[in-house]
Amino acid sequence: MTYEGQQGRAIGGAVDFGPMSSAIIRLARAHRALAAQLMKAVGLGPDQGALMMHLWSVGPVRQTALAAHFGRDSASTTRTVQRLEHAGFVRRDTDPTDRRATLVRPTAAGTALRPRVEAIWLHLEEVVRSLPEHDEPRTALETVTELGDLVEAALPARPSMSLADL
Repeated sequence: MTYEGQQGRAIGGAVDFGPMSSAIIRLARAHRALAAQLMKAVGLGPDQGALMMHLWSVGPVRQTALAAHFGRDSASTTRTVQRLEHAGFVRRDTDPTDRRATLVRPTAAGTALRPRVEAIWLHLEEVVRSLPEHDEPRTALETVTELGDLVEAALPARPSMSLADL
């Protein structure tokens, strides 16, 4: 693996538009791909798993608050919640304090997933925390690139990425 401190230089053998941005994008893609593969075992996508983790930690939440928390638009949040609702993992109720708002809460089936989903997120954390200690100081680019290597190495199979996976 090569590291050059200037834009347009080789990073891991490829010429990139910006080494740090490229390394971060590569890390994010690898992390999302690993999360998707692991979450598939419980019938969830990474966004659905993150939403369930949030619900388990804070309790029933307004759907608009979910959108704000995850930085997503209302329509995509609605689609995620609908998929979870159709799978039987959440239900939507009218907020008793504001009849115009909708509360999202886990169902018994959703709560039953909690130990498995938490184990998946714990595994993801362990992968990115397995960065070895180095005696010499490293640049942020070297650290992010090495994190990308760790996450990619944890993928059971190298999936082909499409723009829809970003």
